[in-house]
Amino acid sequence: MPDLLCKICGLTKARDAALCHSLGADFLGFIFVTASPRYMTPEAVAAIPDGPARRTGVFAGSGLDLVRDIARRARLDFLQLHGGEDPDFCRALGPDRVIKTLWPEVLDPGELKLEMERFAPVCAYFLLDAGRGGGGSGRRQNPGIMRGLRPPRPWLLAGGLGPKNLLPTLAAFAPGGPDGVDMNSALEIRPGLKDHELVSRAIRLIKTPSGLKAGHILEKAL
Repeated sequence: MPDLLCKICGLTKARDAALCHSLGADFLGFIFVTASPRYMTPEAVAAIPDGPARRTGVFAGSGLDLVRDIARRARLDFLQLHGGEDPDFCRALGPDRVIKTLWPEVLDPGELKLEMERFAPVCAYFLLDAGRGGGGSGRRQNPGIMRGLRPPRPWLLAGGLGPKNLLPTLAAFAPGGPDGVDMNSALEIRPGLKDHELVSRAIRLIKTPSGLKAGHILEKAL
């Protein structure tokens, strides 16, 4: 099991972001959807100190000008799109910083392949989320509906992932599988407040040799 990318989403506290930076997370996710209990203003995100992880804004249904404005004010590196944005929208934001979200539960394999081909020229990553659209559902993906998937861009798996189910979920995709994972609600005390023990365990499972060794052992057992 190769080293995976790690995104911790739904951050609202500077101390939680600092922990993620220190443990080697690759992306920090900040939600700019006003209906979300984890909603952040651009000013609040801008006040969180930078670190090695890339700052990622999560949007759903926002207009192009608003996304651009928030990206500038919050000093975002990546823009994760959960709405009905089309390829032109992604292209206008800059393909090298777009993470395009798709939902395998609402697309048959052929449709999912076509959507990926359509968006591949205008995004840097795909995020395949559980549920049927909008924000995160907090429940696990069904690996069976994505078995054999070969996306044309690196992709992150999302949907109820945490230290209790991370390794078995990844092993269920073997051989193959995601290039990284996106974790949120399974690492929380309450929405927007991370449990530091759970965050530490999850990131270390991905980013340390002992975690990777456990993944290899589990993969062989399944």
